[in-house]
Amino acid sequence: MGNTWITRAETSADIPAVHAVNAAAFDTPAEADLVDALRADTAWIDGLSIVTTDQDGKVVGHALLTRCHIGETPALCLAPVAVLPGYQKTGAGSAAIRAALDAAKDRGERFVTVLGHPEYYPRFGFTRASTHGIGISIEVPDEAMMALALDPGHPLPSGMVRYAEPFGI
Repeated sequence: MGNTWITRAETSADIPAVHAVNAAAFDTPAEADLVDALRADTAWIDGLSIVTTDQDGKVVGHALLTRCHIGETPALCLAPVAVLPGYQKTGAGSAAIRAALDAAKDRGERFVTVLGHPEYYPRFGFTRASTHGIGISIEVPDEAMMALALDPGHPLPSGMVRYAEPFGI
């Protein structure tokens, strides 16, 4: 397997592989179906669906950033992040996340939210959203809702996170 991952923006040829990675990484097909629904939504931003491939070009990981809002401020939502089970804990997911965050920053995006494992996402700079006055309309553990300012010159805004319609939140 190795630890040298190739990351790039998803192409139309990757759609079946991205679906397969998300379907394999989670207990239900909900996340794979969510990615497909987001691809058809106005929240989709070309270039912010990132795949990780091995040296042979096999898609083994995926990270997706789509449009959300913190209050009225445009932001991005990191979800889902998926890696084929045989490649988990190899850095494939981290590579996809870092590439997605870099691509977002390069596009001038400023803020990213994530609802996820509080012991995993801080390594990318995410902090507890509630400490910035950021909330969410569903009950989740406070430490699981996190946010990141991609540009330290623009502090995180406060407000409720509004996700794209396919999230159902």
